[in-house]
Amino acid sequence: MPNIVKIRVLIVDDIAETRENLRRLLQFEGDMEVVGAARTGREAVNLAQESKPDVVLMDINMPDMDGIAATEAIRKKVPFSQIIILSVQGDQNYMRRAMLAGARDFLTKPPMIDELTAAIRRAGVMAQDEKVKTAAVSAQETANQTRAHAGRPLVHGKIVVVYSPKGGTGSTTIATNLAISLISPETKVALIDGDLQFGDITVFLNEQGKNTILDLSPRVDDLDPDIIEEVLIPHTASGIQLLPAPPRPEQADKVTGEQFSKVLLYLRSLYHYVIVDTSCYLTDVVLSTIDIADLIVLITTQEIPAVKNARTFLSLLDGMRISRQRIIFVMNRYNKQISITPEKIGESLRQEIVSVIPLDEKVVLNSVNRGVPFMLDNNKTQPVGRSIQALGDLIKERVAKHETPEQEKVGKK
Repeated sequence: MPNIVKIRVLIVDDIAETRENLRRLLQFEGDMEVVGAARTGREAVNLAQESKPDVVLMDINMPDMDGIAATEAIRKKVPFSQIIILSVQGDQNYMRRAMLAGARDFLTKPPMIDELTAAIRRAGVMAQDEKVKTAAVSAQETANQTRAHAGRPLVHGKIVVVYSPKGGTGSTTIATNLAISLISPETKVALIDGDLQFGDITVFLNEQGKNTILDLSPRVDDLDPDIIEEVLIPHTASGIQLLPAPPRPEQADKVTGEQFSKVLLYLRSLYHYVIVDTSCYLTDVVLSTIDIADLIVLITTQEIPAVKNARTFLSLLDGMRISRQRIIFVMNRYNKQISITPEKIGESLRQEIVSVIPLDEKVVLNSVNRGVPFMLDNNKTQPVGRSIQALGDLIKERVAKHETPEQEKVGKK
């Protein structure tokens, strides 16, 4: 007789008697195997990473991390694992939250044995399907990478997002000049416009956007270096490569967050730095970009609305469990005559401002109007230029630090 592939089940409940009762119920099912039991949400996440269960029976109420938060964490770390939430309350709000977190099913405690085993078997089939799909996608991606990079060296680049939660704080100025500060004969840099409705990087660099992200988004699963070289626009004066936004605002809807992030992840294999300028609005594209970013250059100014929005954004990142170690907090247009200092803002927001760019309206405005970034002419020796170079050096230091084996990037959406 062929071997039966058993459904691996992890039980999570803070009451020992409940864990034992569930174990006893399942021990008579020949196609199921209990691979572990956890008392808390955090313990469940750790056990799930170790045992790789097909199905997790998850109590919704636990002392340290509730079942919904644990469900979300497990689905990130073990994507094929299917979660069945168990709760004494059949509340519709609980059910909705559980499903949004990635739960596969929701049962009221104590479940009937037939109801429980049927739910586990349904979830087990889905887990096996997910495993097969994941393996197929991984094999295809490996084959694509091998074919696409045949004879070409792979680059383990970094995605750096330049973001401000308030418009008009100078993010595009910083992104364009930062990209130029990072380029060298040994370092390839791509500058991507993530403001798909009103992107301006071509204006800031005095280039014509004949090709845009629209030329790549339909082909995200078949990208290769030749396609990238064909679409990205070379900026002759600096050597960086540009990927502009669509020419018309209504065309932004043609690019999904998933497509945009796939493009960025592919570009990371070709360029040492992929700099992304974004809009202040948290669109699907911007959120997807922030999620995969290696570093987030967060910009504020001394204006109270900008500081307030920075506080809100930092709280959002905390809620998304994105580590603040990925943030480089920057104050732009710093004026010493204003009493709101970087130190005060850093202390108030519990996030140190590590880079300060001084106010220099003459240099910056002239640069923008000419379409010549100040990092390309004599103005790079001015205080504003030196501060951008210092920011670039800081990014290089952060990258070097996090490339050591023990320094792993944490915090994914």
